[in-house]
Amino acid sequence: MLTIRREEPDDAEAVARVHVHGWQAGYAGFMPDEVLGRLNVVAWAQRRRDVGTADPEHPFTTLLGEVDGSVVGFTTFGPYRRNQDRDDLDPTVGEVVALYVEPAHWGDGTAAALLDAARGGLTERGWAGYRAWVLADNRRARRFCERVGLSPDGERSTYQVPLAGGGPPVGLVELRYAGRLDR
Repeated sequence: MLTIRREEPDDAEAVARVHVHGWQAGYAGFMPDEVLGRLNVVAWAQRRRDVGTADPEHPFTTLLGEVDGSVVGFTTFGPYRRNQDRDDLDPTVGEVVALYVEPAHWGDGTAAALLDAARGGLTERGWAGYRAWVLADNRRARRFCERVGLSPDGERSTYQVPLAGGGPPVGLVELRYAGRLDR
């Protein structure tokens, strides 16, 4: 049975593991293999600690989905990041910044439950609408967004993926999806 709770400082490695596994499975085929192969759970966990995502005063909230005490997914939400900049926040609209689930739990309702919890948190903060950025080539994520009532709003961005050895980054197109919270 899935339970949802707020992230705590000791959860950084479990969340990073889900994040890395989600990237490696979900982005295979369009994210460079070199990038996916060098993802490091320990480094990503340290980055979470450094950013302070579990701090109750942090502007973004991360909720975890657990099954039998193991983290199987997470979502992070808060105010919309203008130009995807965590230091330039728009207080008038919410954003789901991240939603990742262990591949073994794809299709079992974990992602939908986490998104429902995030939407509840956004609604509690007083927002009527929210946004999410999705890689254009991530057809699975795009289908999920459309099933849960999000629609592309025409905004696009390019996510620059750095390559090892100082090579030029690879630009991956992102599409912005938008939805209402007051339905």
